[in-house]
Amino acid sequence: MDRPLRFCMITSFYPPYNFGGDGVYVHALSNELARRGHQVHVIHCKDAFRVFSREEPEGTYQDHPNVTVHGLKSPLGILSPLLTHQAGLPLLKSAAIQRVLNQGFDVINFHTVSLIGGPGILRYGKGIKLYSAHDHWLVCPTRELFRFGRAVCTSRDCFLCSLAQKRPPQLWRYTRLLQTAVEHVDAFIMGSRFSAQKHRELGLSRAIVYLPQFVPEDAQRPGSCEPAATARLRPYFLFVGRLVKNKGLQTLIPLFRNNRRARLLVAGSGRYETQLQRMAGGSDNIRFLGEVARERLPVLYRDAVALIVPSISYEVGPLVVLEAFQQRTPVIGRNLGGIPDKVRESGGGCLYDSNEELAAIVERLLDDDVYRNELGMRGYRAYAEKWTPEAHLRQYLGLIEEIAARSIGRTPSQSVGDSVS
Repeated sequence: MDRPLRFCMITSFYPPYNFGGDGVYVHALSNELARRGHQVHVIHCKDAFRVFSREEPEGTYQDHPNVTVHGLKSPLGILSPLLTHQAGLPLLKSAAIQRVLNQGFDVINFHTVSLIGGPGILRYGKGIKLYSAHDHWLVCPTRELFRFGRAVCTSRDCFLCSLAQKRPPQLWRYTRLLQTAVEHVDAFIMGSRFSAQKHRELGLSRAIVYLPQFVPEDAQRPGSCEPAATARLRPYFLFVGRLVKNKGLQTLIPLFRNNRRARLLVAGSGRYETQLQRMAGGSDNIRFLGEVARERLPVLYRDAVALIVPSISYEVGPLVVLEAFQQRTPVIGRNLGGIPDKVRESGGGCLYDSNEELAAIVERLLDDDVYRNELGMRGYRAYAEKWTPEAHLRQYLGLIEEIAARSIGRTPSQSVGDSVS
């Protein structure tokens, strides 16, 4: 770039007001851009966080001086994101969003916008517009393509599926609001090839770009976290993620409940936690660690035999896979959705379709240290080549240059805020 650019990230969730990998990624992307001299503004909705949690968020996240965060709150509290969810428009936060966007930006990157602006927000602002899909919200009212909360979606019964999962149907989905709004976006960024294909299958006809996420390199600095007490335990496998049904942790409990050779450590919390603990039956072999601070996660990965990703819904591209590879830890993943992409591309793990296959993989990794270490090194080499901040930003900024050149015949560094929509 000829000069630093001005970016605006728009997302419902941003640390510490977040629950999953989408907010973590936006934080990492914003700060990596800032470290390279770009100016980044982040607009997020504090009220959206409070829809799901009445407590203040825990943990602290530092932002680079080049990052300016606009955490929006409405006098009407959670009514604001709930109205947006139903109307598909920013409504109560429209004026505040416009005030920030009126400052002028080269690039506007939308992320998880369902509760901060819905599809209507895609029309806002001028500049190159990107949409990073962290889930399947564009083509699924419940975001997860998890039909009736039981299994992967194979047929479209969206209205009944929403009701079955106790979510109010979004009537705007039966209008042309989404179809017209996506025309304002220059490129839709997908974190897995599977997700790109699924969005095309379900009707997104705009430009779709496959661009995998990354893990910040400072998370792996030696000594960045204290040695874990887990190192003194017998071998363990690791689950990291939200404790909700579609993440599939319940499928691991029978395998580990009475396993004499290895434990299962669970890092995360969520609305399904009580049921999962009940399933575990108080087994000492399954240890629920609760929400684990991000600075403590690397050592949990490093000491594990393997990370297990047992999701029973279509994941876009779980960030935990890259976090494990960064620590030279193999990944055992269900052969479903976006999980196989990184495992196959790296050769850093194993895929399974049945619990019998999973049990066999677990036994082999316990018995064969050479094989386990080989998988870990394959994953790490793939991470170092493809999923570092430098590799990601090279493609991300290259996409911006390509859009600018294709759309207006010049790079964004030649002018601020000109629309290419």
